Amino acid sequence: MTPLTYALWAGAYLVGSVPFGLLIARFLAPGGPIDIRRHGSGNIGATNVWRVLGPRLGLLCFALDFLKGLVPTLVGGLLLGAVNNPGASAELLLGWLGVATACILGHLFPVWLRFKGGKGVATSFGAMLGVFPVLTIAVLGSAVVWGLSARLTRMVGISSCLAAIALPLFVLAQRWAPASWRQAIAGEEAGAAAPVLWPYLLLSALLAALVISKHRGNIARTIAGTERRIGQRETVGTSAQGADTSRKPAA
Repeated sequence: MTPLTYALWAGAYLVGSVPFGLLIARFLAPGGPIDIRRHGSGNIGATNVWRVLGPRLGLLCFALDFLKGLVPTLVGGLLLGAVNNPGASAELLLGWLGVATACILGHLFPVWLRFKGGKGVATSFGAMLGVFPVLTIAVLGSAVVWGLSARLTRMVGISSCLAAIALPLFVLAQRWAPASWRQAIAGEEAGAAAPVLWPYLLLSALLAALVISKHRGNIARTIAGTERRIGQRETVGTSAQGADTSRKPAA
């Protein structure tokens, strides 16, 4: 790995660590600042911001968390010469995928919040879309899985877990995709060997494990029948532990 690669990893982690959900609740919450960690599920991600502060701020949080995964990944890939490069070596791919991983780890374990962050869905979605084209295609397939599950179950947590499981399966499926399909969509040259897939598969499997681990509580509540469904709102005074906590400026 080159010094540029290590610098991109560090920069991507710091960008991923920006707690947009916390900042939105502190500076944009109607009626005054709150600490989003004391309300709803206690999570700093877009789902909890939506649940506590409404769809407008929830969508803003999702967009910002999405971009902090997408932008560093794309910039890193362009600087490393890996974007849309079917002939990229495994070492080059690992360097690029390390940038995407650093964004996600920054969101999950932000240095600014004592390494207690969100669940990583929006940031992972952005980062994986940025790994063009192999993971971009796989992520779009996973997004369809998420959408179908969300429509049927109206549960974000279980839908996120199913989409995470689908991601490495879609990556693996590309191993057996027809050459004509890869040439049309993935930009491979006619007669070229199939691209190296194991770094992509490694990252997607790692990401699936992280997302499922972060959603352990959602899985337990789903089994118990107490998981909140999409559209249910929390009152601002309801804490993550279920106690009544009045609106206070974030510490």
